[in-house]
Amino acid sequence: VSTQSTWGSFYITAVGGLMLRKIFSRSCNKRLFSSKAYPIIDHKYDCVVIGAGGAGLRAAMGVANAGFSTACVTKLYPTRSHTIAAQGGVNAAIGSSGPDDWRWHFYDTVKGADWLGDQDAIEYMCREAPTVIAELAAMGLPFSRTEDGKIYQRAFGGQSLMFGKGGQARRCCAAQDKTGHQMLHTLYGQGFQSGVNFFNEYFALDLIMDEDGACRGCVALSLEDGTIHRFQSKYTVIATGGYGRAYFCCTSARSCSGDGTAMVARVGLPNEDMEFVQFHPTGIYGPGVLITEGARGEGGFLINRHGERFMERYAPTAKDLASRDVVSRAMTMEILAGNGCGPKKDHVLLQLHHLPVEVLKARLPGITESARTFAGVDLTKEPIPVCPTVHYNMGGIPTLWTGEVVNPREGDSNTIVPGLLAAGEAACASVHGANRLGANSLLDIVAFGRSCANTIIFNLAREGTNQPDLPVGAGEKAVSDMDRILHNKGDIPTSVLRGQMKETMQKHAAVFREEKLLKEGHEHIKQYYKDFDRVVVHDKSRVWNQKDLFINSNGSCLSGDPRVEKSFDKFRTDHRGSLN
Repeated sequence: VSTQSTWGSFYITAVGGLMLRKIFSRSCNKRLFSSKAYPIIDHKYDCVVIGAGGAGLRAAMGVANAGFSTACVTKLYPTRSHTIAAQGGVNAAIGSSGPDDWRWHFYDTVKGADWLGDQDAIEYMCREAPTVIAELAAMGLPFSRTEDGKIYQRAFGGQSLMFGKGGQARRCCAAQDKTGHQMLHTLYGQGFQSGVNFFNEYFALDLIMDEDGACRGCVALSLEDGTIHRFQSKYTVIATGGYGRAYFCCTSARSCSGDGTAMVARVGLPNEDMEFVQFHPTGIYGPGVLITEGARGEGGFLINRHGERFMERYAPTAKDLASRDVVSRAMTMEILAGNGCGPKKDHVLLQLHHLPVEVLKARLPGITESARTFAGVDLTKEPIPVCPTVHYNMGGIPTLWTGEVVNPREGDSNTIVPGLLAAGEAACASVHGANRLGANSLLDIVAFGRSCANTIIFNLAREGTNQPDLPVGAGEKAVSDMDRILHNKGDIPTSVLRGQMKETMQKHAAVFREEKLLKEGHEHIKQYYKDFDRVVVHDKSRVWNQKDLFINSNGSCLSGDPRVEKSFDKFRTDHRGSLN
C-alpha cells in the first residue's frame, strides 16, 4: 500500500509484517511461553531505549541525567555500534574557519534533500548544531584543533556559503577521520556516568502495544543465555540504525538489519520514504568499505582510466565535492561509458598520493590504514579503487522534530503514537529528504537523540511515572514466532534467502531505476517471503534476525515504484521529466 501525505510518501510496511505473521501463524502456547524452554524476566523502567549508537546513547543519557530510570537494550556491545564507522565529521555553523551561519547550513540541507525534507525539522537541526558541538566538546570529545585552539573544520560535499553564492564552506567539525569512533566512546562514557542500565547483547524482538495503540515497551532475547526479557516502560525510543545489509555491496556493518523499522511494521505502523537509499561514491572496490568524503575535502580527487578528473565535466563548480548523489551518478555514467578502471572497467580511482604525507598521517590515518588493509594500496604512492556503494537509508519511522513517532490517519499527518519515539537512521524526521548531505548524519543522531530525551523529560515531569500493568499475554506472539522459526521443518537455509535478497536489491533497486526493474525486484522479494515457510535453521541457538531485512527490502522496492521524479539519491531512467 502506498499513499501520499503532506510529508511525502508513506509505505505501509505492515503488509510485510502481516505476511510473516500469516506464514508463521500458530496459536500461542501459553505453556510454551512460561515453560523452562523460554524463561522470562520482567523489567520496569520509565524509559527504554532500543539501540546504543549515537542516537540511542544520547537519548538514554539525557533521560537518565534528569533522574528517571532508563534502560538501554542493545544487540551489540555499545562501542561496536555502527556509529563507530562514521569518519568525516559533524556539520555545524560554528565559524571556526571563517564566517558561517546556520541559515546557510539550512539552505544547503534543504537543497541537498531535493527540496523533499521537512523544513521545520531541518531548521531545528541546523539551529541546534552549534549547541550540539559545544556539548560534545564539553563531554570530552577530542575534536581536532587548529593552531589557535579552535575546533578544526574541513570542507565537505554540498556545503556552501551565502546560500550557495559564496563558494565552498568549511563546516564539518572533525576528529581526524575517526569522528564517529570518538563520539561513540564519549557518549558511552557519559551514559555510564548518568546511570543508564545497559542490557548489552540483548536482541529486541518486538514492541509491546496495548489495545489503545500505545507503546508499552519491548520484548528482547538475551543472546548470552537465551532468556526472554519483557521491558515495560512509559516511553520507548527506537534507535536501531538502518538496513544497508539488504544490499549486496554496502558500507554497513553486518548488524545493520533494520530491526526498528521492521518492529514498527509488524505492529501495523507505517514507515516513510523507504525508496530513498543513498549510495556513497567512494566505497573500496570489492569489500565496499567506506572512504570518507573528507578524503576529497582534504584535496583528493577522482580519475577515470585515462587519468582524467572527470567530475569537472559533471559538476564544473563543486567538482569532487558535489553532493553524493551527483558524484555517484557521475561515477556510474563513467563506468557505463567504458571509462572505468581495472580489467572489467567497473570502478574508478581516488587519488590522494599528491597530498603531503604529513597531511595523510595527521588528518586521514584511518583511511590510510583501510586502503592498505582492504585494497592493498599504499596511499602515499598510488590511488584507491572505488565504486558507489549503499551507505544510508533516508527513510524510516516517521517522526516529528520532537522525536515522537506519528501514524498519519484521518487527514492528520501528525497523529502521535503514545509512548513511542525514534531517532537516528531508523527514524525519518525527515531532515534528509531524498538525499543526505555528508556529515549531517552524526549531527542528526545527536540532535534528535537529544530532542527525544527532552520530550520524554518534559512529559514525565508533567504526567508522572505511574504505569498501568502490561496487557495480558504481552510478548507472547514474539516468542511464538521465534519458536516457530527455530523449529520449522523446512529445506531452505536462511543464508540462501539472504543471498537472493541481496542480489535482487543490488540489481533492481540501485542508483539508476526504472519501473520494469522495480516491479521485477518486488516480485522476487514477494517470492522470497513465500519461501520463508520453507526456511530451516540448523543452529537452534536463539540468535536470528533475518525477517527484519526482508520487511525493509519489501518496503524499498514497493515504495520506489510510485517515485517517478529524479530524486537525488536515485535516478528514474524511464521518466525524463521531474515532478518535484
